[in-house]
Amino acid sequence: MMSELRIGIAGLSGRGLHWIRLMQKLKGYRITALCDLRQEALDDGLAAVDGEDEQACFRDYEEFLNFDGMDAVALVVRSEYQGALAAQALEAGKHVSAEVPAAHSMDECWRIVLAQERSGKVYHLAEQCRYAGYLDKWQELVRSGDLGDVTYAEGQYLHYYTRCMFQDPHSGALFGVDRLPEFPDAVAAWVNRMPPIHYVVHDLSPLLRVLDDRVVEVIGMSTDSPSRAHPEILSPDMQVALMKTEKGAMLRLAASFAQPHPENDTHWQQVIGTKGCVEWRRALDDVPRLWLADGEARDKQPQTWGFSKDQEPEEAKGSGHWNLDFYVHAAFRDAVLYDQSLEFDVYKAMDVAAPSILAADSIDQDSRKLEVPDFRPNANRKKGEAP
Repeated sequence: MMSELRIGIAGLSGRGLHWIRLMQKLKGYRITALCDLRQEALDDGLAAVDGEDEQACFRDYEEFLNFDGMDAVALVVRSEYQGALAAQALEAGKHVSAEVPAAHSMDECWRIVLAQERSGKVYHLAEQCRYAGYLDKWQELVRSGDLGDVTYAEGQYLHYYTRCMFQDPHSGALFGVDRLPEFPDAVAAWVNRMPPIHYVVHDLSPLLRVLDDRVVEVIGMSTDSPSRAHPEILSPDMQVALMKTEKGAMLRLAASFAQPHPENDTHWQQVIGTKGCVEWRRALDDVPRLWLADGEARDKQPQTWGFSKDQEPEEAKGSGHWNLDFYVHAAFRDAVLYDQSLEFDVYKAMDVAAPSILAADSIDQDSRKLEVPDFRPNANRKKGEAP
């Protein structure tokens, strides 16, 4: 059993630098390599690493994967290539922790699954919202039967992110519509090229965890491109997916990056069952609510649930995203170093990734209903078998 996890970090933008700072605070991690296309980003990464250990630096991803001084790859690129990059790392014999979204095509999903099965390495999707404390309460309500049979659930990710829609190809700097005249060579950033519904995983992941379910069918719809709120932006203002689960529940998921929306109020979910319903707060000054059909209350009652868990480790505080980023990196570390079972394994990760991808595919096919495959080996898999 390894005593420490030697990890290389690929993608050294703001999010990658955050991962560097966080991993240095967690026991068990040792950063041994850094990778980015730009030398300036590598310099920033090196500056963010504390201590006397040296880090090997790479601008070529294949050379990075061939480095024998690391056991795992932290993939923080968030581009249209990240699914292929994750699979390539698994194929090279490295454990992988990858930033959301996992992939942008079904071929990439299958490649990740088959590479994980063949290599036996850990694949982890770094989706932190599923670790929120209030979801523990919701999961208990579903498991106990207090909500009855779940018939409907909703989730939405509305993140007004226009300040990062464009990128300077020379410096890598991200900026918004208001600064376009300053950058004549500006290109659309990853968030401006990606169908917004691909990013709804941050709300689909929590719902599927609470329901202990998977999506089997999906239909997508979209507003037109470019944005009506900001015509310079390629991304449509809003995309919506309707989904049906294996247990028969209906889900409604929405995602947007260009639609004007209050800051810091990006997530909302609700779950409705035959015996009651729960919902997250509808505004920053609101509270979560619960209603049970067999109770005395005539309306949904305020609850004290929050993002924090009842028993929160000291290491979690200040880790980012309401202290939830800690749980992502702790789960990956424990799975690799201590052989602990990974609750959010490669199959559950694809349960989240695939419906989001297929929702965008459905939009491209005039909102045709599409089936979502089960990637598990004991399922009737439609695309290849792992040896």
